Amino acid sequence: NPEDYTNRGSIITPLKDRISSQILTHYPPEARIAADITRQEAWTDRDTPEVVIPDDIRLLIEEISLAARESDLVDQSSGVSARVAISAMELLVSNLERRALATGDSPVYPRLCDLQMLLPAITGKVEMVYEGEQQGAEVVARRLLGQALKKVFDARFPEITKESAAGAEDTGPYTPIVRWFAEGNTITVSDEQPFAGFEEELYKVPGLKALAARFAKGREAQALAAEMVLEGLHQHLKLARADLDSRVSYKEMVKFQLLKPNRGPGRGGRDRGDVN
Repeated sequence: NPEDYTNRGSIITPLKDRISSQILTHYPPEARIAADITRQEAWTDRDTPEVVIPDDIRLLIEEISLAARESDLVDQSSGVSARVAISAMELLVSNLERRALATGDSPVYPRLCDLQMLLPAITGKVEMVYEGEQQGAEVVARRLLGQALKKVFDARFPEITKESAAGAEDTGPYTPIVRWFAEGNTITVSDEQPFAGFEEELYKVPGLKALAARFAKGREAQALAAEMVLEGLHQHLKLARADLDSRVSYKEMVKFQLLKPNRGPGRGGRDRGDVN
């Protein structure tokens, strides 16, 4: 573990002492190259139930590191190690193995609600500046995760415009979805649900299945795309999201803000209508 090996352009001094060489470090220039490094280094080939990690999830995990490397809340003099993504991938696979053993699903695919389990990989390997420490490591980690989710959503799905807001004319692909939540409906998904129950809960939302089918093929990939649509609407402040332990609920943004109690999150969970 050479000192400061993650800092772009810095010299790995212990290696200079050992082999009289100066090695300048650098970050991968793009997420796909970083994903190849993580695929090579992460411990994912295990003698356990079959786990399938789609490319979108691999890129999403790399985007967390990229967001951290651009964040003013992260100490850039210490750098952001490739081990953030490696640790996150290993935690994700472990969580999928746990679900496979509990539900009997095989093969098992990741969900966006699994990503809450990756927070220790971020908080444990990213150093904050003073402002970040004041906000709290978990708050910053959730913000980085939200930025990564938003970037992946924006690159894959249609732009969210004002026409998608509740009460607007039905001209945008997201309007029926937002309107359904505006009527007071809510859904709750969990990383502990069997796939059939997870899928059924998602598709309570009118139009969500058809929209997801435009961007993915196969039941598991479509369920992930459907969840990505809901998360994208949250990141663009069209839906509210509330987290409690392993459960994630999506609901109307405006009503959530008006009725939200004026207190901090309770033990074991947090409600968020406008963060990440």
